[in-house]
Amino acid sequence: MLERLPELLRQSRMMTRRDSLRAGFLGLGGLTLAELLKLRAQAATNGIAENKDTAVILLFVHGGPSHLETYDMKPNAPSEIRGPFSPIRTNVAGLDVCELMPRHAQIADKYTIIRSVSHDQANHFEGHARFLSGYGQMKTGSSESHYPMVGSVVNRIMEAKHRGLPAAVAINGVCVNGPDYSPGIAQGYWSSQYRVPICNFGLRDSQLTVAPSHLGDRLGLQRSFDQLRQGLDQSGSMDALDSFNRRAIDILTTGKAQKAFDITQEDPRIREKYGDDYFGREALLARRLVEAGVSFVSIRVPGSGPNSKAHDWDDHAVNWDMPTAMTARMPRYDQVVTTLIEDIFDRGLDKKVLLVVTGEFGRTPRLEFKDGRIGRDHYPGAMSILVSGGNMPMGQILGQTNRYGEHPVDLQHDPHDILATIYKHLGIDHTREFLDAQGRPIPLTRGTPIRELI
Repeated sequence: MLERLPELLRQSRMMTRRDSLRAGFLGLGGLTLAELLKLRAQAATNGIAENKDTAVILLFVHGGPSHLETYDMKPNAPSEIRGPFSPIRTNVAGLDVCELMPRHAQIADKYTIIRSVSHDQANHFEGHARFLSGYGQMKTGSSESHYPMVGSVVNRIMEAKHRGLPAAVAINGVCVNGPDYSPGIAQGYWSSQYRVPICNFGLRDSQLTVAPSHLGDRLGLQRSFDQLRQGLDQSGSMDALDSFNRRAIDILTTGKAQKAFDITQEDPRIREKYGDDYFGREALLARRLVEAGVSFVSIRVPGSGPNSKAHDWDDHAVNWDMPTAMTARMPRYDQVVTTLIEDIFDRGLDKKVLLVVTGEFGRTPRLEFKDGRIGRDHYPGAMSILVSGGNMPMGQILGQTNRYGEHPVDLQHDPHDILATIYKHLGIDHTREFLDAQGRPIPLTRGTPIRELI
């Protein structure tokens, strides 16, 4: 943490490898930032993506949001299907959303809803793997995808285009029965050098992470970074580090990283629009990171809210009451998602930045009942996805499900198609093949970019 910097600077010895480990960040397997950079530089034969100034922000709704309570409501279905909430009209004819999302209704011309995505993985982490890599296979004995997820693909293919910031970043990971988890970070059968770093208002494992108490102390933050660089330079230790270690230090302590992670530089009115909780600050940080040059940023969308037991969007009746959870979480979801969309458009980033809001699957059309609680089970047969920006046509409804929300009946798409669309936007060849551990060529996707978007 920043509180430890004065202690480090008071040390009178040269910076050792142990210190450089602290200045780097630890990836899975103990690789430091400097080691990751060195391995990536040695992988120059990977090539780079098409030279496009584009980026993606992924808001991943872990647990699986109900399409029937958000973007694909069925008010005319029987009571055991339609749920407790009513749809409201938006400013786009024919596009209705849940009554809990009034801000969405006001700006529907700035996003498109895809209602016709389905796949075949009904468990959470298999669903994550299916949606974020295209393939649902897991590493043996783990909750990690066997295939590289979208963030690691961006890290591998686009790293050579970035200086001063990683190609891909995950904001605020959580621990799930083992290594830290954040959507899209898993490198699959590739080397761990391609795993996406997790940050939280700083490169988290670097011990330069900004504590919440420092978020309002811009001057203190600036002094801490400046003191670190001054201490390193005066000791002569920067000369003792090789070029990759120097680059690791530069990522942590110079221009782009400093400015991007310091959200106190934002107009207070913008910060107030996002809201002063973790979700709001993380969404603002995501916008700042892509504006600074990061190509891919992922955030795990919280499912909690006042007076609700929910901690994610896994709305089984056995877990908690879904209507209570939705009522509690949706005001912040509505505010943060629409604020991010409007901010992207207001800053002229809508041509560059593609926002994707999705979970791993939808929920069962038929309601569950348990001890007076209402819920829905996992359901990959139908789901709704919001996309915004990316220089794509907005104000659309793509595809539809049947009258009960059970399955697509028009323009059916697979997660491979969503990934192909993302890669197309980023200038990555979605058909490109990489050899797996057995030497078999595996394409990044087996899908096709969505014609109505690209």
